[in-house]
Amino acid sequence: MAIKIISEKCIGCGSCVKACPFDAITIVDKKAVIGPKCTSCGKCIEACPPKIKAIENIAEEKKGAVDISLYHDVWVFMEQRDGKLMSVSVELLGEGKKLAGEIGCRLCAILCGDKVDSLVDEIYEYGADKVYYASAPELVTYNTDAYTKVIYEAIVKYKPEIVLLGATHIGRDLGPCLAVQCGTGLTADCTKLDIDPEDKKLMQTRPAFGGNLMATILCPQHRPQMSTVRPGVMEKPVRVPGKKGELIKLDPKFSDGDIRVKVLEIIKGLTEQVSLTDAKIIVSGGAGLGNADGFKLIKQLADKLGGVVGSSRAAVDAGWIDHSHQVGQTGTTVKPQIYFACGISGAIQHLAGMQNSGYIVAINKNDSAPIFEVADYGIVGDLYKVIPAIIEALD
Repeated sequence: MAIKIISEKCIGCGSCVKACPFDAITIVDKKAVIGPKCTSCGKCIEACPPKIKAIENIAEEKKGAVDISLYHDVWVFMEQRDGKLMSVSVELLGEGKKLAGEIGCRLCAILCGDKVDSLVDEIYEYGADKVYYASAPELVTYNTDAYTKVIYEAIVKYKPEIVLLGATHIGRDLGPCLAVQCGTGLTADCTKLDIDPEDKKLMQTRPAFGGNLMATILCPQHRPQMSTVRPGVMEKPVRVPGKKGELIKLDPKFSDGDIRVKVLEIIKGLTEQVSLTDAKIIVSGGAGLGNADGFKLIKQLADKLGGVVGSSRAAVDAGWIDHSHQVGQTGTTVKPQIYFACGISGAIQHLAGMQNSGYIVAINKNDSAPIFEVADYGIVGDLYKVIPAIIEALD
């Protein structure tokens, strides 16, 4: 058992009994006793009066928890492709600024690439106080080994308290590698980040159990606290032209064997590219379309409104449209000004990806579909009649 009662210190005050969410602690002969229901969550340790400190986590002692007082600042990994910052990285600068303000530390960014010096000023203008910049030919395109080595070495040297990455293909690959190297935890696909006002720990919230509940996760004993955050969830900060900050140039060096995979060629897909995260208007289709041809009508409405086409997972699984259009927990989280849900029933996994839209318009034949519970405007009817009527009205 990881939690241990120091009997000679315990006074049987009962604070730990009240704090335990699993009823695993009882008072016997004026001493606290840990029962088999204990999950080592640590709530009892937090509840034990500071002057007494009669409870300890012996598992953390064995693992050698780090001295968290040595770690400071919030870091954001600035993902860039072809010399252009990804939107999610800019969003994280805005969120990182908020977190840094609540902790009372600096907002820093770490940038990797080859000859992307121009991005440094852009990062300052989006709010970073300091930029750690690694420039080398080996970093021109993303490579797991190269990026992990450079950023891990920087983390070891400069000791950030929090590291944030976008939940993109790159972030979802890089984040776990860094967490393993640092011996810390990683909360993936976060949709909300907060700072505990009492102890300044990062509270990382993400969907769990298929989106049926939201779990808030802490990393109390190890650093840095690491999260990947879904694109489109956080607000972009206001860019302040001319803002400057401090530049720390990293000196990446690679030996034979450090980089086990080489990128020989980059072939861009020939399929139509869609940017759901930046779209102001999204028109999405679901299983109610009945077939792939239904997306022709969806696209007509999207084009008329100057928006883009989205879809539910059911439509993607049916092979009617490419996965790049999918909105939801296993797709893209979006926050457009207007979201049209056409023939989408409103499964909780889909709602998790679009419920923060400015206005939601639902079109469905089933008047009891869950989508109407979150919709600002609901139209009960056949989408094949309703959408042409909307297009005609727009004309």
